[in-house]
Amino acid sequence: MSLVLAQNKNRILTISLNRADKKNAITLEMYAQLASLLQTAADDDTVNVVLLKGEGGCFSAGNDISVFAQRDEGDSISEIVAFMDALLHFPKPVVAQVQGVAVGIGTTLLLHCDMVYCDPNTQFCLPFINLGLVPEYASSYILPRIAGRRKACEWLMLGEMFGAQEAHQFGVVTAIESPEKLAEKVSSVCNKLASKPVFAMTHTKKLLTTEQDAIQQQINEELDVFLEALNTEAAKEAFDAFINKRPLNTEKFK
Repeated sequence: MSLVLAQNKNRILTISLNRADKKNAITLEMYAQLASLLQTAADDDTVNVVLLKGEGGCFSAGNDISVFAQRDEGDSISEIVAFMDALLHFPKPVVAQVQGVAVGIGTTLLLHCDMVYCDPNTQFCLPFINLGLVPEYASSYILPRIAGRRKACEWLMLGEMFGAQEAHQFGVVTAIESPEKLAEKVSSVCNKLASKPVFAMTHTKKLLTTEQDAIQQQINEELDVFLEALNTEAAKEAFDAFINKRPLNTEKFK
């Protein structure tokens, strides 16, 4: 069974995370598949729009923590970087359909989509601080600019869940749709986008993307600190506690 599904229909490439039993937590293999699909779609004339979604009523619980827990110092996370790069530089419209939970990169990747729709029950979280880690995917750059520094600090420094209304109010999602109408709304948006003139659409997206150099620089800076943080006692303690389902020893956070 493929953990990433892809279907191209009516010039809409639907990419679905298909690991519902793990709330679509993303493995390195899945990152590699996602990157490959986006890289291919970028030059595919039969694809005008990409739709990102999760199977099983859940978008994504974020990174599979075991990926980092089993990582040795110096190990590469090139698959994650390849995915980030492919989405960041994707030239065509990207729409996200979000339900259930969007945790960690499940939220930060939404910052690089063009339109994001969720249902009222969706929960978002940026829990990096609770894992002894730092923000990633330019979230420390983008969030203060769309939500304001105060709200960005709350999300990134406390690492607590926040709901759909808050995500909408502060610009993380485009709109909230009822669970019954979410798929219909997203389908309608994707079909409208797919029917627009391709040259005008790709150049409109390019003209709207005015801070890509600064975003790329922030991604690189965050990644350097993120990799350093992975080797701290705090991160190792958080990963071990999560995997073994035991209480945290917060003494190791000092």
